[in-house]
Amino acid sequence: MIFGIVGLGLIGGSLARSIKFHSGHTVYGADINQTALLQARMVNAVDGELTEENLGDCDVTLIALYPQASVDWALAHLDVFKPGSLVIDCCGVKRYVCDRLYPAFQGSQAVFMGGHPMAGRERSGFSYAQDDLFENASMILAPAPGTDVETVRRAKEIFLSIGFGRVRFTTPKEHDEMIAFTSQLAHVVSSAYVKTPLAPKHKGFSAGSFKDMTRVARLNENMWTELFLENDDVLLAETQHLIDRLTEYRDALKDRDEEKLRRLLKEGREIKEALED
Repeated sequence: MIFGIVGLGLIGGSLARSIKFHSGHTVYGADINQTALLQARMVNAVDGELTEENLGDCDVTLIALYPQASVDWALAHLDVFKPGSLVIDCCGVKRYVCDRLYPAFQGSQAVFMGGHPMAGRERSGFSYAQDDLFENASMILAPAPGTDVETVRRAKEIFLSIGFGRVRFTTPKEHDEMIAFTSQLAHVVSSAYVKTPLAPKHKGFSAGSFKDMTRVARLNENMWTELFLENDDVLLAETQHLIDRLTEYRDALKDRDEEKLRRLLKEGREIKEALED
């Protein structure tokens, strides 16, 4: 099988490394940064550069760019993809991408499917790519309505074979709702949390809680700004829900309401325990 990967940053680079680690498949890679492509070739993460000439040989094309760039690249190559091949984006939002590419691929011989590898690090670039980044991780896939069952099954088998722990199928709407809560809101909170005036004095006073809360504040602001704005309706709602809940804690403290504070903390503990069970 031949894979083409567009974008050799953390996700695209890790996909390349994972494919080569778990299989003997051929991988072609492309990146606007020639240094990333050279690094990928030096560690045998790719077999060569993905070009206009060999794109048509790829059985699977993975687009690991920002959402707008992913859409633009896919649209520009609609007539080049191999007939019957899979084209899957790796963006952190799905409505924005799928709303544009579902209809575009209706006239294509290739099959487009929305995708999102559920793994990452707070660092970006090929230098931080890992061949085990997706170990025990989920690959989320959002097939277009009407995609045949055999194609869906084939996509699932491909991602399980290259190192993912599980494959979850969803719709673009459900994906964006859940990601606003499980990922985007966490990045908002972490970014806001480190802005307290006490943050510069944390050394010697901080342990696991501080590290857990601040890890994802080390983000790529260009990428996350685009992701936030392309999912702003859901993220706004989740942000407001959090503000409402924080207000309850603030008011309990302000009023020195011991019973209310204990109840709020107990509710949080019980919800967390139920989530883990």
